[in-house]
Amino acid sequence: MAAAAPGALGALRAGRVRLVAACCARLGPVAWAGDPAPRRGYSSEVKTEDELRVRHLEEENRGIVVLGINRPYGKNSLSKNLLKMFSKAVDALKSDKKVRTIIIRSEVPGIFCAGADLKERAKMHSSEVGPFVSKIRAVINDIGGTQRLPRAIGMSLAKELIFSARVLDGQEAKAVGLISHVLEQNQEGDAAYRKALDLAREFLPQGPVAMRVAKLAINQGMEVDLVTGLAIEEACYAQTISTKDRLEGLLAFKEKRPPRYKGE
Repeated sequence: MAAAAPGALGALRAGRVRLVAACCARLGPVAWAGDPAPRRGYSSEVKTEDELRVRHLEEENRGIVVLGINRPYGKNSLSKNLLKMFSKAVDALKSDKKVRTIIIRSEVPGIFCAGADLKERAKMHSSEVGPFVSKIRAVINDIGGTQRLPRAIGMSLAKELIFSARVLDGQEAKAVGLISHVLEQNQEGDAAYRKALDLAREFLPQGPVAMRVAKLAINQGMEVDLVTGLAIEEACYAQTISTKDRLEGLLAFKEKRPPRYKGE
């Protein structure tokens, strides 16, 4: 199974949380766990309020939040209801300073996300489709294959994949740079989730302010020339100079101890 890391599958637009995947705004790294949770005897019907499960991890994983997609009858496709639940979850998380990293995973065996719910889309009036797609972009901002795919893998290969509608397996996706990790599945069926959790733990000790501006510099810098990108980097660094976290980092280095960042 595949586990996506920086720039791989997309990211949520939100507040102070760090994301493994590329993200704009302030949320911080999100890990996209490409394999599902273990089978739990799912029925063909799930209550709409259970389509997205929000779980705040504790103890050594405190600060990590798992968003579990649970829409088996629609192969986890993005419906109006699921998108509404994503929006609600993101709005809540972006104002929670205790949240540092988000992992998005499937809770449906054998499926991550089938994309948009085409059955629901077919019933929409033509006037509804544009706003619906725009709302998806507002929550999951790394969609837009004709623009983002060429930036990730080059124009020639992007055209080939888009024109052919070819489906890539994990090894092929890694080879062209769409994902960062491909893993052998474990007996529990959650190898990608475990990898995402390992990555999330690596992010937890880092300074929230520095991570936020680093992500901003990377995301905005990739869209401009090098000189402008360096100016963006300098402007982002300037935002950290007056923070308590920067002084804590210097003091921790001097005292030879782990820093205790507070995101201030």
